[in-house]
Formats: sequence, structure tokens, C-alpha cells
Amino acid sequence: MDKKDYKINIIGAGLSGLAAAKVLENHGYHPEIYEASDAVGGRIKTDHVKGHRLDRGFQVLLSQYPKAKQYLDFDKLNLKSLKPGAVIFSKGKKSRIGDPLRDSSLLLSSVFSGIGTLADKWKILKLNLELKKLSPEDIFQEKETTTMEYLKQKGFSEDIITNFFRPFFSGIFLEPDLRTSSRMFRFVFKMFGEGEAVIPAAGMGDISQQLAGNLNNTKIHFNTPVEQVTDSTLILKDGREAKSHFTIIAAEASSLVSNLRNQQMDWKSCHCFYFTSKTAGIDGRIIGLIADDSALVNNIFYHSSLNDSEVDQHLISVTIVKETELDAKQLEFRIRKELKEYCDIEVDELLKHYEIKKALPDLNSLQYEIMPTETRLNNRIFLAGDQLLNGSQNAALLSGERAALGVIETLEGGAITAEITSEYR
Repeated sequence: MDKKDYKINIIGAGLSGLAAAKVLENHGYHPEIYEASDAVGGRIKTDHVKGHRLDRGFQVLLSQYPKAKQYLDFDKLNLKSLKPGAVIFSKGKKSRIGDPLRDSSLLLSSVFSGIGTLADKWKILKLNLELKKLSPEDIFQEKETTTMEYLKQKGFSEDIITNFFRPFFSGIFLEPDLRTSSRMFRFVFKMFGEGEAVIPAAGMGDISQQLAGNLNNTKIHFNTPVEQVTDSTLILKDGREAKSHFTIIAAEASSLVSNLRNQQMDWKSCHCFYFTSKTAGIDGRIIGLIADDSALVNNIFYHSSLNDSEVDQHLISVTIVKETELDAKQLEFRIRKELKEYCDIEVDELLKHYEIKKALPDLNSLQYEIMPTETRLNNRIFLAGDQLLNGSQNAALLSGERAALGVIETLEGGAITAEITSEYR
């Protein structure tokens, strides 16, 4: 039986599913992907609205992610680098801070920002140097505590925690209390310290499009949600069935496999609003953070800054990570009020509101690595997705790769090849 004749199905065309398909193709297999929506990307997509490119939630790619460097062609993505810092809006004051070792233009503004003490800045430098000596695997073997507790243990001042660490990492972790594992904080801090935060000029969805474009022998079935997975069959929502020798579930698996029912994932959510504006309230490609506890808005970013030429209309995203019971209209009113009150920014037309209910998996014990055999639910069904490891694009790609290698090892190890061949006949 030729490799291309094995029915290897992948559920989900997000980063995990696309990476799994690429690994299978590299080993001579011809997988098929079943995707419930009309496009690849999962949580990383870009929409076109009234001449603007809107990512589904403000996201960046960290250029130092090992698996991003392995699977993506950065040059073809036309990546735009963000400044390594932030503009902080707090108590009616606007301060610009960042890493002057990587961007000298941030030196004076950071020194005179009034945020954090000299001791804080020395501790940040020491932390950068410490993390450079550690591998991601080393970091994820460390004892865990919460990020907030870790920052306090390291002796950072309340001022820099409140005005920088909490708003900055709340936007990354999508939770306002920094209860996320210290392993994740140290991993992300290392990635920021050694690389750049980047966004493709055409939007984050270009990452998913590039991964899909690199596939030559994979068939993708769009608008084809799967109802149930058994060892030998995919049962589709419309009642059709698809034969399967192996299945990689690169999506939430609890509703698809009978022995996983009642094991639902917990998820972090957020709101993202896109507005147009006549002027830019922040100069350059740098994130804006509102540090006041009473504010609902966490961060803002002018996506129009990614353009290398002048624009007639600026595009700004506004992200909320705190839980709220306000409806969309009430949220819009609150956002406009807070932007004016805290940032002296006025916005014009609301282009789009995204309520992203499954933005990041809400995990307790975080890992960096997973062995191919650990992705195996049974001999025929394998799992992929960042929820297996940690909430990152790197974890999504890595888990997809490992699940594909798990299928390949099972198949080429010969343990069930005869069984599958007899089914095929």
C-alpha cells in the first residue's frame, strides 16, 4: 500500500493542523484537512472590511519562536517590527518606555518616564541576561508560580508591576490578574528579549495563508464540520462519513471523541474593536497600554503604522481582557469615553467588533515539549493544538508537528500496518 493511499485526516486548519499536514507531506503522505469554517487559520485570520485589514483580535508573532523560524519564510511575509516597548497612559500622563539596548530611541524616554525605579531597570537587565542562558525547555522545567507572585518575589516595585508588567502581560495572557504561570512569563520575556514582535504587512492571517500555500498534496475541505471521530471513520455534521486510517484532531476534541466527553477545555476570552481615526494618538509601531485599574481597555495599537507610506485614515484596534457584562453598544460607548479620558484619543467609525470567546486555552500546568507518542489518544487518533502545551503560536506549530510524527511512527513502526492494509482491501 503506497503512502499516498493511507487515509490520514486532520480536523482543523489552524496552525497545528497545517503544520501536521506539512510534516506528513514531507514524509510522502497525502493528508486531508476538514475545516468547519470557510478559511484556514483558526484563531489567526485577517478580514477585509471597507479597505482595511482587520486581524481577528490584536496579535503579534514573536520572531524568536523556534517553530516559527522553522516553518515560516519571514522574508516573504514582509514582517513589520514593533518597537520593543510601550506607551503607557496612567494618571493623565503619557510615558514611553522600552528596551534601549535594542532601540536607542527609547533610552531617554525610558530613563525619564517616571515608571519604575533604577533598581527595577537593573532587575530587568539581569533577567534578560539570565534568560539568554536558558533554553525554552529549561524554563518549562522550572517550579511554577503565578506571574504576579514571581514578579513580587523578584523584588520588582509595585509601580512597575502596576504601570508596565500588569497591563503589558495582561494583553498577552488575556487575563488581568497575571495568574498565568511564571514559566510562560519567563518564556515570553525571553522571546521578546532575543527577537522582535512582528506583524506581516498584509495582516496576521498571512501566516496561515503561507502555511497553507506550502502544502502541495493536502486536500482541504472547507465548511465541513465534523460531528464525531471513531477509529476508522469521520462522521460529518451533514451525516456523511469519511473513511479514516488515522485522525489528527487539531481542534477542541472533547465533543468529537466519546471517551473525552465532559472534559471540556477552559478558555480565555477578549473583545477587540476596530475604529478609524483622523489622527494617530501614538507615533510609530508601538503598543499603547492603559494602566489605570478602573479602565476597561487594556491596549491599543495603530495598525495603520504598518504602512510605509502616509495614510488618509488611521486604523486603531482596542482590546479588552477584563470580564464584562456590558453589551456591544455599551462597550463601544465605554471605549470611546476611556480613549478620550485616559489617552486624549478620539475615534471615528466603528468598523468591527470581535468577541473572541476562545482566544487562548486557560491552562494550569504548562509544558514546552511533547513527545510524538504523548499526542496519541489511541492507535488511530492523535491530538494537536496549543492546549496540549501552552497558549502560543510556537506550541500550536510544535504540537501539530509532534502529532504528525506520532502517526508516522505508529504507521511505519509496523504495529498496525497489517490491520490497516486488510481494511483497505
